[in-house]
Amino acid sequence: MATRERVMIFDTTLRDGEQSPGCSMNAAEKVRVARQIDRMGVDIIEAGFPIASDGDFHAVQAVAQAARRPIIAALARCRREDIERAWQALAGAARPRIHTFLATSDIHLEHKLKMSRRECLEQARDAVSLAKSMCDDVQFSPEDASRTDRDFLCEVVQAVIEAGATTLNIPDTVGYSVPLEFADLIHEIRSRVRGVEGVVISAHCHNDLGLATANALAAVEAGARQVECTVNGIGERAGNTSIEEFVMAMRVRPDRYAFDTMVASEQLYPASQFLSEITGVAVQPNKAIVGRNAFAHEAGIHQDGILKNALTYEIMTPESVGVPGTSLVLGKHSGRHALAIRCSELGFDLERRELDRVYRDFVVLADKNKSVNDGQIVELIAAVRAIPSEIVPSQSHGDRIPLRHDSGGSPASRTAPPGQPEGVEMPRLFAADHDGEQQEDYLWGV
Repeated sequence: MATRERVMIFDTTLRDGEQSPGCSMNAAEKVRVARQIDRMGVDIIEAGFPIASDGDFHAVQAVAQAARRPIIAALARCRREDIERAWQALAGAARPRIHTFLATSDIHLEHKLKMSRRECLEQARDAVSLAKSMCDDVQFSPEDASRTDRDFLCEVVQAVIEAGATTLNIPDTVGYSVPLEFADLIHEIRSRVRGVEGVVISAHCHNDLGLATANALAAVEAGARQVECTVNGIGERAGNTSIEEFVMAMRVRPDRYAFDTMVASEQLYPASQFLSEITGVAVQPNKAIVGRNAFAHEAGIHQDGILKNALTYEIMTPESVGVPGTSLVLGKHSGRHALAIRCSELGFDLERRELDRVYRDFVVLADKNKSVNDGQIVELIAAVRAIPSEIVPSQSHGDRIPLRHDSGGSPASRTAPPGQPEGVEMPRLFAADHDGEQQEDYLWGV
């Protein structure tokens, strides 16, 4: 079996992610999050911006001591005091990296930095040279690269590579680029810059147009071998490339992305939940991979399909990303099949005529309420059967039916989607077919 190329994951949740309004963390919280990120298996953790404050300096020190396996990076502007401070913070790291950056677009040079292109090039080169004198592993980012004149960008990149940079990170700082354009930028840098084959090209994409993950994937196709991500996609303004989206896009579609990461995908959901707990910032319900609704189904057609074979409406198992299981939401769009399953789980095996009556009453109730919980279902059954409604099972799942995919069965018995290459061993993303009698949802779509 051919070895698949590896893409390194640079997690910047503790640095760029923390710059998201409401997501700041103290040193102790950063260490806790860093340990969870380390459990995911990322290659690099950017721990913070040491010159920003004494608190961030000590947080980088603490993370460097706590996480010994991954590379620990510290951010620094292209200034001597920043670089020296970053190196001091990284002194205890097992595998340190200095990440220095300088804006290169004309709009930044003119309005923010008040410097010429020549001054910018010299400052970037000198900063990388200084960082290299302290640390073997140096990353340089030309801020706002996607809006920088390409001839000048290639000049700067050439200079920092000659000065000793080992990783070249290309940021779409304001989320302005689109996938084909960003891929072309990576291609151009690879074809025009001497010595670029000796460094790792990285992509740092923002989500202002909702294209961060798409741009990162395009960059990898164009030759980038490191991607900067954050848990839940948090970060400045609309956020960064989401680690869960990027990792699972490559894992679910190996036919399109013949690359591997070292990320343990079953840790994605726990990391998402843990970060939300620490920051107090909830994940949007429809967030891909880790949102509350990512593996939830309310429509009757969908629920019936899921109950017969999860592949009908799920392209990965929830367990493959650490989600406990699929949930079927009982609302006005639900069908008889899901309602019958929930009634059975509550201890009531209804005959078809009883189910019809309960279902009619259920739809009326669901039209009034957004969802129907277990107690209300029992009351509907009680009205049909004339049984005491106080007899409610002790275990209630509210308005959601939790489903766990069968973990048994040999790999040969599992159905994988078209295009998955033969012989490629992947984590268990796809559920086995359901055995036994498949119930019919006899009013599809309701």
